[in-house]
Amino acid sequence: MKALAKLLAVGLVLAFGASASAADYKCRGDSVEKSGSTQYKVRTSGADYTIEKSGSTKGKAVKRGSKYYVEVSGSTQATIENGKIYKSGSTWASVSDAQRIYDCPDVVAATLWVLQQKGKL
Repeated sequence: MKALAKLLAVGLVLAFGASASAADYKCRGDSVEKSGSTQYKVRTSGADYTIEKSGSTKGKAVKRGSKYYVEVSGSTQATIENGKIYKSGSTWASVSDAQRIYDCPDVVAATLWVLQQKGKL
């Protein structure tokens, strides 16, 4: 009986772990989808990215030197560099944290994450 209980416990951990690790959003081409429905559009210009919803700009990731600057309404909210997201010079999160929610290229996922944290999505 103990062996069966352990087996069931392991199965539950694996089942919940798999569903918890799946990203809520997925990039497909220039769209960011949730449950197959487009939520955002990603526009590119050179190395820069713009996140749009219903034709309205939510935010941008602008490349300057080795860093990306996440801007909302022209104001820098965060920077992205070396797999980290920085706020006011301190590490805020990792890009891999963002990619757990947004299954997108690194800069796009990090930009979406910052916009979410700032309540701008």
